[in-house]
Amino acid sequence: MIVELSHRITDGMITYPGVPGPVLGTHLSREDSREVYAPGTEFEIGTITMAANTGTYLDTPHHRYADGPDLSQVPVSRLADLPGLRVPASGGREVVLDTTLDVRGRAVLIHTGWDRHFGTGAYLRDHPYLAAESAEWLAEQGAALVGIDSLNIDDTPPHGERPAHTILLRAGIPLVEHLTGLSALPSEGFRFHAAPPMIAGMGTFPVRAYAVVP
Repeated sequence: MIVELSHRITDGMITYPGVPGPVLGTHLSREDSREVYAPGTEFEIGTITMAANTGTYLDTPHHRYADGPDLSQVPVSRLADLPGLRVPASGGREVVLDTTLDVRGRAVLIHTGWDRHFGTGAYLRDHPYLAAESAEWLAEQGAALVGIDSLNIDDTPPHGERPAHTILLRAGIPLVEHLTGLSALPSEGFRFHAAPPMIAGMGTFPVRAYAVVP
């Protein structure tokens, strides 16, 4: 079974406060293509203008560190076919992980349920986030990737620090934010995939995140 874990990208959607929504357009319409191709043959070539942090997206170390690996430099083995672990969040906004979990080499997906607010004003404020000490523990334990179904893996006060980004990306651990549908996953035993295009010089980009469940 394949489980979809990504939000759809639609024209004008807002993913994060202050980040403009994508603009979808047309480079070649089906009507105009009839002048180019043989009778009965037509195509459409679309365009999209968007910020890299749109929809469900991956952060590479280059997002936080100028000399960190970018989208073209992170090995696909760190982004696809990873053994997954779904970790339900409990308590308040700050998510503190159980340190008895086996996270080494796994994609650790933090399930907060905040994705139920996606597309509404409620999604953009007072969201769950990962505690700094849990980010440190994940880095120490050698997690392969960390994801969350919330606005940000960090708390997002104006001009604030971003300890989870700082710690995990410094350790070379990619992040996936704005996941959805984690409730459909078992706690473990699935494989996680979230590979972006190989774009040189960029640190973030949308992904089609999904899980394969036996």
